[in-house]
Amino acid sequence: MNLYEKIKADLQRGRFPAGQALKQAEVAELYEVSRIPVRDALQRLKNEGWLEPHGKRGVAVPQFDPLEVEDLYLMRMRLEPLLQTLAQKNLTNETLGRARDILDTMEENPNLSAEQIGCLNWQFHATIYLAARRPTLFATVEQLHRQCERYIGYQSRSLHYQSTSQKEHYAILEALQHKREEEAATLLAAHIETAGKKLVAFFHSAQNSS
Repeated sequence: MNLYEKIKADLQRGRFPAGQALKQAEVAELYEVSRIPVRDALQRLKNEGWLEPHGKRGVAVPQFDPLEVEDLYLMRMRLEPLLQTLAQKNLTNETLGRARDILDTMEENPNLSAEQIGCLNWQFHATIYLAARRPTLFATVEQLHRQCERYIGYQSRSLHYQSTSQKEHYAILEALQHKREEEAATLLAAHIETAGKKLVAFFHSAQNSS
């Protein structure tokens, strides 16, 4: 794991609280590296939205925005069921088997980190979505998932949502296996909406209590 990946994983698991400024010298000391790779890693994380500008040339951990979370899940719950439905006719037993293997990996490893959960969650959905053979739509959905990455830690750590999420994943997969595409699309939309609403409510509550 390189420095960029280490800092990203620590951001996702909440090592750095929202609002904290990250100074190059302090980060270099923390990870026992020189300032040059720190500068490059922080710049990349800022470009991807994991960090925001702070002061003249510094960066800080951004505050979590309930409105951003809401926008993301509203877009996802409309685009992803469409992409999944387009994929249905091309799904093979091999593809569905790979998707199930990913779910089983999550089920068999309850101590996965937030980063690992986020990665496997995307792998599950992407395995299905790629069968649609719609690269433009897939790229848009993939970008939305990347924007959601920094919230995954809160879903798994603060909301204890992973068990519920897994049950919903298996239900979606079963509907797809039996070619019940409308049911699968409805389940997927509800899966995204439920998690999104819980996260929005969590951040509103955190803002009101601060």
